[in-house]
Amino acid sequence: MEDSSNWFMSIWNLESDDLDCTNLESDDLDEHMEGSNGTGEESDDLDEHLEDTKGIEEETLYDCALFNGKPYRELTTEDLHGVAFKTIEDVESFYSLLIIHPIMKMASAVFFLVGLLAMVTSAHGYGGGGWVNARATFYGGGDASGTMGGACGYGNLYSQGYGTNTAALSTALFNNGLGCGSCYEIRCVNDPKWCLPGSIVVTATNFCPPNNALPNNAGGWCNPPQHHFDLSQPVFQHIAQYKAGVVPVSYRRVPCRRRGGIRFTINGHSYFNLVLITNVGGAGDVHSVSVKGSKTGWQLMSRNWGQNWQSNSYLNGQALSFKVTTSDGRTVVSYNAAPARWSFGQTFTGAQFR
Repeated sequence: MEDSSNWFMSIWNLESDDLDCTNLESDDLDEHMEGSNGTGEESDDLDEHLEDTKGIEEETLYDCALFNGKPYRELTTEDLHGVAFKTIEDVESFYSLLIIHPIMKMASAVFFLVGLLAMVTSAHGYGGGGWVNARATFYGGGDASGTMGGACGYGNLYSQGYGTNTAALSTALFNNGLGCGSCYEIRCVNDPKWCLPGSIVVTATNFCPPNNALPNNAGGWCNPPQHHFDLSQPVFQHIAQYKAGVVPVSYRRVPCRRRGGIRFTINGHSYFNLVLITNVGGAGDVHSVSVKGSKTGWQLMSRNWGQNWQSNSYLNGQALSFKVTTSDGRTVVSYNAAPARWSFGQTFTGAQFR
């Protein structure tokens, strides 16, 4: 399937009201956005610029729009087959240009709507996948107090917004901490004595360590290559009876639903900035982070442990922007999330995956 994540590479000149079909680089776009409203929402900034170009005829806009390297004006129905968009925003932007293209005169409305729905479905690779077999146990007590802290570094799961719908992942799923923040739908299967109807959605917040002294099917539940979820006790009891102890389950990755923006908690000290990233929507599991001070360019951070990301630059007294990329390749930028007067120990809220 063709990946169209770079389909819209020719844009307009951001310094005037005239279109410029030179391929604008993403860094140039970042610089323009940084001087805008600071929300980090790329599509909103582009929409604002489009408002300033209302006098430009749609025909002229087509001369500057490319899809997979091909001018929009030359697109045929064959060019749309097998296309996979990474984000819903890509689909919406593509549709807004396509509806004035002559191709719409050749394709029926039903054909196009079916195709558009297929594009939306493929926009998020972590959702809608098949069910995978695994096992589940529980820990942490009836109030889930024993689940606080954990190998992802989230600390108090209540205050962070994760609550009791959490799980510790086995080695195969934890991925050395890169699995932190991912979300799973889980249901109990093939055990009518202990299983309860329905399913749960949990966030990965901890690591379930292996126990090589025990066999995989009798106590060594989290041994590689087992797929296993050690759930908080309250959420386990939504899908199985307490006395079961361990049950067979099936699971699948699902999008994470979060309230508010991504949160950045800045710890450490000068020349050692340790940023804990929480409340991440979409895929949920952060795989790359960059930071930018108001006096620096973008700098790639290294993952220290869990979802704590480290920078050894001197960033004191600078407004901080963050670029967060999740496992599905999507990126969201939070411009000036932390003001210049930030202090260690504070938490700031940025943009969010939509």
